[in-house]
Amino acid sequence: MNLLTVTKLRKAYGERPLLQDISFGISDSDKIGIIGVNGSGKSTLLKIIAGSEMPDEGQVTRLGGLRIEYLPQNIEIDPERNVMEQVFRGESANLKLIGQYERAASSESTTPEVLMDLIQKMDEMDAWSLEQEAKVILTKLGIFDFDAKMGMLSGGQRKRVALAAALINKADLLILDEPTNHLDHLTIEWLETYLKSQKSALMMITHDRYFLDRVVNEIMELDNGSVYMYTGNYAQYLSQKSERETEAEAREARKMNLYRRELAWIRRGAQARSTKQKARIQRFESLKESMSSETKDRFEMDIAGTRLGKKVIEIESMRFSYGDRLMIDHFSYTVQRYDRIGIVGENGAGKSTLMRLMAGELHPDDGEISWGETVKIGYFAQEMAEMPGDMRAVEWIKEGGEYVETASGERITASQMMERFLFSSDLQWSYIGKLSGGEKRRLQLLRVLMEAPNVLMLDEPTNDLDTQTLTVLEAYLEYFRGTVILVSHDRYMLDKIADKLLILRGDGSVIERSGNYAFLVEDVLKELSETTATPLKSEVLKNKGERDGQKSESNVQGETKKNKPIRFSFKEQKEWEKIEDDMAALEQRVGDLEEQIKAAGSDYMALEALLPEKEKAESDLSEKMERWVYLSAIAEEMEGQ
Repeated sequence: MNLLTVTKLRKAYGERPLLQDISFGISDSDKIGIIGVNGSGKSTLLKIIAGSEMPDEGQVTRLGGLRIEYLPQNIEIDPERNVMEQVFRGESANLKLIGQYERAASSESTTPEVLMDLIQKMDEMDAWSLEQEAKVILTKLGIFDFDAKMGMLSGGQRKRVALAAALINKADLLILDEPTNHLDHLTIEWLETYLKSQKSALMMITHDRYFLDRVVNEIMELDNGSVYMYTGNYAQYLSQKSERETEAEAREARKMNLYRRELAWIRRGAQARSTKQKARIQRFESLKESMSSETKDRFEMDIAGTRLGKKVIEIESMRFSYGDRLMIDHFSYTVQRYDRIGIVGENGAGKSTLMRLMAGELHPDDGEISWGETVKIGYFAQEMAEMPGDMRAVEWIKEGGEYVETASGERITASQMMERFLFSSDLQWSYIGKLSGGEKRRLQLLRVLMEAPNVLMLDEPTNDLDTQTLTVLEAYLEYFRGTVILVSHDRYMLDKIADKLLILRGDGSVIERSGNYAFLVEDVLKELSETTATPLKSEVLKNKGERDGQKSESNVQGETKKNKPIRFSFKEQKEWEKIEDDMAALEQRVGDLEEQIKAAGSDYMALEALLPEKEKAESDLSEKMERWVYLSAIAEEMEGQ
């Protein structure tokens, strides 16, 4: 069934056209991934479809009663709302009722009569299950304090609350703009599973190529204001695009041959006397113009860089804390020349902290860290650096370096590097203040590279960068003659770049493993679960079979190596032996409290004591059930080994 039709959509900002005569439709079975360079209009298109922005021309025709849920990049919040109130801000009767209940339950001025009336209505509409589902989703997204005010949360936490709201508020069309930003590896894998199981149509922007590969069934590419549709996931898109580009190159070759013949004719001194000759000259001028607009200068990415000596970074028994929280505990490590290191761990484990220590931006509380004399660090931070908005982009890049040299001694100018990193000549001379957020991020990355570092530190480089830019960056890193240290939740990039992993367990310990993420995924999950038992792990392990059926090149390289077997830890074994008894006891407790609440009738003093106790028992039961699912998955894996 067709849900929505876009017809001849046009949108421009000032003199800069973004969308030009775009037309397409969305059916109820579509799960569409949108890709395109930063500034190509991806987020603008989503805003128009969601109805939060109007096109300059064209129209969006929606099916009557179509329910759309939209997660934008920039979240608008009421800082005084708590988490649950933010989640249940929808318009359906159930959501309005739950929102009323959450506000009443959190307010000291609510009378017992009002609370009892809302509880009765919640019972009648069976709204408790929806509330419980929201709490489960929030927990899986790393949000545990449901009463926290939105104004007190970090930007990443706010985005995760907004994502939970988009998922719980059931819609016919779910629109997500960069949903994987601020999520760790385990949470991304859970979100993959969740979205694949949903029946609603999906339209999303993401730079996570494994996410695209496993969730979507159609790719929409925005390029120079036009839309190209590809059936299938990201891998199938790459294959189809390769065919399209091969055909385009063949057309370009034919056009070049025609151009040469016409140029020879013009040079022989054609005189524009007859109508035929005038028409032919006009055709030649049109052909010449099209040739100049479509020809792209290409060059290799084998950049020489600055010479790097044997000593790079040496860390000896380093400790670091934020207040009372121990982030890094007696960590020793030697970074070797030409290492490719990926740093992984759950949110808040200290990944960025470790990188900042290695870059010299933070100083350890104890222990030592030293750098080789030839080390020149290029640090691409997670936060957007201050940039001069009144300066032209190419001039700012030239401040970092007028050119870079290839290994063969060829000089590549700043302008040529900008072209390679998808900055057209018009964009190069644009003022930085007029660039989109993604374009500024790409410019910031290029500035770091132009300074010719020999140790490159990248902290979450995939945030706000498009898939095309990531492909260019990966090509650069493939030939980079130096050390690369990478913090990323992008599994695709980790698989392509890293051959060593530093796993931060969240308790201050750091574990070293040789290999990339795809080969070490079970080791990574095992190390993390030893410290932070997470309900997400069961679903990650459960879906391992799907990943094994879609092996990347990096998986194939490690197939000859024996996988590390999955086993219970001592603590997990003891928990597994008694968990079903614990669940039965909690279920009995919830049942007893429900009977006591019914018997209390209008005894509001008793109800005030019983209701929070029942809510706590239900929460404990939910957590225990999540642990049972997690431990069951490991038990099944152990039996199958």
